[in-house]
Amino acid sequence: MIMEPRLYTTSADYVYQELRHRIITKQLKPGQRLPEVNIAVQMGVSRTPVREALRRLASEGLVLIIPNSGARLASPTRREMEDTYAVREQLECISVAIAATRISERNLRRLEDAILEEEKAFEEKNLELYLEVNENFHRIIAEASGNRVLAEFVENILARTNAYVVFYDPFYDIEDNPSISQHKAIAQALREREREKAVDLMREHLKLSLYDLNKPS
Repeated sequence: MIMEPRLYTTSADYVYQELRHRIITKQLKPGQRLPEVNIAVQMGVSRTPVREALRRLASEGLVLIIPNSGARLASPTRREMEDTYAVREQLECISVAIAATRISERNLRRLEDAILEEEKAFEEKNLELYLEVNENFHRIIAEASGNRVLAEFVENILARTNAYVVFYDPFYDIEDNPSISQHKAIAQALREREREKAVDLMREHLKLSLYDLNKPS
């Protein structure tokens, strides 16, 4: 039996983190089946935490759970990505517009720290850390809007679009990451309280992100 590291609080958390790591490091492929029994045996747990972990991954768009068929790794279509980014663009343009009038010095510093962490994660080619700090940058802006409902919607859509990065972004093959300079420009616009500029920069940033995902490999 494989012993669970003490840093995991539950068996489900252990299975979730391990599967997520395998997905992000591309040990598992889009569309691949994820049989509960096999995973349970491999990880030395019962099927219950496996089922819970798969549901959590499904909520993030990484896994599909098909009734009477089981779970498999997601394989998003171009249309799905375009539809999701269309929703994300609307939500984040609203959040950055409100944040430009309300953001505190503390949150501005948090954005700057997130960018530094993002640069480090990219230099180290650590996709797991990169996704975390990239998501954090956008989450800080949503939180700075002061609208809790909006922040929750943004957090949900971030998890789904992160799945597309895992499957289709050429993270390991590129030398320069334009997303970082785009984040710097957005943070600067927020610091200067330039509402319209911040919205335009956010919209352009998300359109370019989608373009990168859609580029032929």
